[in-house]
Amino acid sequence: MSTTVLIKTTLGDIKVKLYDETPQHRDNFIKLVKEGYYNGTLFHRVIKDFMIQGGDPDSKGAPAGKSLGTGGPGYTVPAEIVYPQLFHKRGALAAARQGDEVNPQRNSSGSQFYIAWGDVYTGGKLGQMEKQMNMMMEQEIFNSLAAERKAQIMDLRRNRDQAGLMELQNELIALTKEEAKRRGGFKFTPEQKEAYSTTGGTPHLDNQYTVFGEVIEGLEIVGKIQECATAHGDRPKEDISMTMELL
Repeated sequence: MSTTVLIKTTLGDIKVKLYDETPQHRDNFIKLVKEGYYNGTLFHRVIKDFMIQGGDPDSKGAPAGKSLGTGGPGYTVPAEIVYPQLFHKRGALAAARQGDEVNPQRNSSGSQFYIAWGDVYTGGKLGQMEKQMNMMMEQEIFNSLAAERKAQIMDLRRNRDQAGLMELQNELIALTKEEAKRRGGFKFTPEQKEAYSTTGGTPHLDNQYTVFGEVIEGLEIVGKIQECATAHGDRPKEDISMTMELL
C-alpha cells in the first residue's frame, strides 16, 4: 500500500502518493515529514508553465530578497531513476539535484523536491523532442568514448596528425551509432505520449531526475502556485509556506 502525504500550503492542500519503486526516496521523505522538517519552509522557486520547488530548510523565516535553493540536510540520496515507468507527467513529484557537471551520478538533494507542471504537447512536437533526445544520447555516448581515448587524441594532436584524428573520429562515430542502436534509441512510451499530449508535463527532464511520487489531489493548487508572481531567483513575491503530515 502506497504512502500518502498531505502538503498544506497557504494557497490550499496538495496530496501526494509516494512510489514504492523508489524506496530510498520514499523512506527519506517519510522520515523528514515525521521530523517536521518541511514545516514552515517555502516554495522558494516557482517557474510558470514549468514547476514549483521547495524543501530548502534555509527558507524558514527567510527575509524578502534572500537567495534560496542551496540548503539541505547535509546528505544526498542515491539516484533511483525508474525510467520510462516513472516520468515527468504534470503533477509528478521529483527530487531536485545539482547539475551533471558536479554530480555525474545524479544523486538527489536530501530534501529539496519539485512538482512538475509543464506544457501540453502535440504529437508533432513530441516527435521533434524524440529526435532531440536521440541526438543528445548520441552526443553523450560519443563524449564518453572520446574521454576513454583522451590520451590517443592528445598524441594525435601533438603530432598534428589530421588524418589520424579523422580516422579516429570516424571510428568513434561508428561505435556511437552501434551503441545507440543497442540501446534501442529514444522513444516515448504510449503512456508518456498520452500524458504529455493530454494533461501535460516536462518531458525534457525524463531520465535525468528521480521521480518518486505524484499528486493525487490538489493539482489545481499546484496550478495556482505556478501562476504566482515572482522576484529575483524565481522566488514568489508573496511567501507560500507549507506544512506536511502523513495520512
